[in-house]
Amino acid sequence: MSKSNEGVFMPKTGLDALLRPENSILVLIDHQPYQFTNLNSHEPTMIINNVVGLAKTAKVFNVPTILTTVIEERGGYLIKSLQDVFSEQKPINRTFINAWEDANVTDAVKKHGRKQLILAGLFTEICVAMPAIQAVGEGYDVFVVTDACGGVSEESHDMAVRRMVQAGVVPINWLAVLGEWQRDWARAKSAAGLASVVLEHGGASGVASAWEFQLLASQGK
Repeated sequence: MSKSNEGVFMPKTGLDALLRPENSILVLIDHQPYQFTNLNSHEPTMIINNVVGLAKTAKVFNVPTILTTVIEERGGYLIKSLQDVFSEQKPINRTFINAWEDANVTDAVKKHGRKQLILAGLFTEICVAMPAIQAVGEGYDVFVVTDACGGVSEESHDMAVRRMVQAGVVPINWLAVLGEWQRDWARAKSAAGLASVVLEHGGASGVASAWEFQLLASQGK
């Protein structure tokens, strides 16, 4: 069990352990050109696809999303496909390697009062692990979207995830976040919004969905 900001212990098992959009907040860390140049744990195009899919999913559910960069004047602006999802938002630019040591970031999180903190970023072993481990210690229920993160090597990414798990962080992937937020396909409003996200970013799941839409359309003729 983990401890929330209000001192209430939150379960790691059972229904209450699953993500809920009304209690979630998403922080996306340093998806910048400079970081991608030494990303070797994953194919960069997959990380881009997954983080943009995650961001669009958050938008469907109106989950507050905080964008942050590190020394963007040298490391580059946030990748355009991600910035375009939140075109009205200026990322918080930091000098701190650990985003959780920057009051601009933590104040932006705290003002929403949400306890399920979802993180993704580059690199897993540094700019994700540091805030994740610190936030767990401060009572947040922390989830790291591992397929929207990446490290300088497969080993560094893997060791970072193992280290975070030991600290109480929950590893998850972006489609699992989508599934836990949706929870019931009878929730038609968000289901409709998710259809385009899955079609664009869901890989084989998107292909299968397009085929299903084709079959449903042909039955109506």
